[in-house]
Amino acid sequence: MEPESTVTTCYRHPKVESYVRCTRCDRYICPDCMREASVGHQCVECVKEGARSVRQGRTVVGGRIAATPLVTSVLIGLNVVAYLAEVVRPEILDRFAMLTARLVGPDGGYYVYQPGHPSDLHAEGVVAGQWERLLTGGFLHLPPTEGTFGLLHIVMNMFALWQLGRAVEPMLGRARYIALYLLSTLGGSVFVLLLSDAHAESVGASGAIFGLGAAYYVLARRVGADMRPVNRFMVFLLLWLVLSAGLTSWQGHLGGLLTGAAVTLAYAYVPRGPRRAVLQVAACAGVLMLLAVVAYARVSDLTSGGPAL
Repeated sequence: MEPESTVTTCYRHPKVESYVRCTRCDRYICPDCMREASVGHQCVECVKEGARSVRQGRTVVGGRIAATPLVTSVLIGLNVVAYLAEVVRPEILDRFAMLTARLVGPDGGYYVYQPGHPSDLHAEGVVAGQWERLLTGGFLHLPPTEGTFGLLHIVMNMFALWQLGRAVEPMLGRARYIALYLLSTLGGSVFVLLLSDAHAESVGASGAIFGLGAAYYVLARRVGADMRPVNRFMVFLLLWLVLSAGLTSWQGHLGGLLTGAAVTLAYAYVPRGPRRAVLQVAACAGVLMLLAVVAYARVSDLTSGGPAL
């Protein structure tokens, strides 16, 4: 009498016959559960377990590798949405543009800020506690028919953001890239707060873009790239800062450039090791605290009767 043959089935699909074993756990697997391995096949669970145990690649500054410039695309989207919103509702620009201080009269007119202003006037700007303007102004741009550039303002900025962002974001990783962008925006606004006319509005992503430009230069030196094209780019960036000073906010450009350089130097040159991320976070927190102290000191000076420039 011949022995009855034993039918082996897939451990995940008991109704499917299978004669192939996972080379890692030795369980039977069907074609749907097979994943090709260096030797034989593995089951789905073993492949997932193996992926968790593989050390993830890191960027030169220790960030997670980002294959696509996702954050850059999101930032461009936010700028475009904000631009469309301000075109539909122009009052958004007045409320959220970077502004140090001004007075608004009962007639809706604007007046130079003075700390002891009459009661029928009210203050607007950072001096009035609207600290969010330091950040929101970096996501707004000139209306289509205003200023020297009009619609070109956002077009040029978004083109520059795309070109720089897709180079810098993969080198930093997404978290460090976001921190760099926002700190550069704040740095540009704080320099506007310090050096611009108090009643002048300032908008645009250029502070952050200049910060990305500084980051591009620092990272290129850090990885030992061919510096000739990078140096040409930096010469162009600095020339634009100088030559456009009468048409744009050079204070915001300079603040973004210096802040971006400081943050990226911390990213790139803190010692390697388990504490590198902690040191980088501490450096970013230090930059943020310095900007906050400077901004607070400037506002305190204005409210106590200091020069409004």
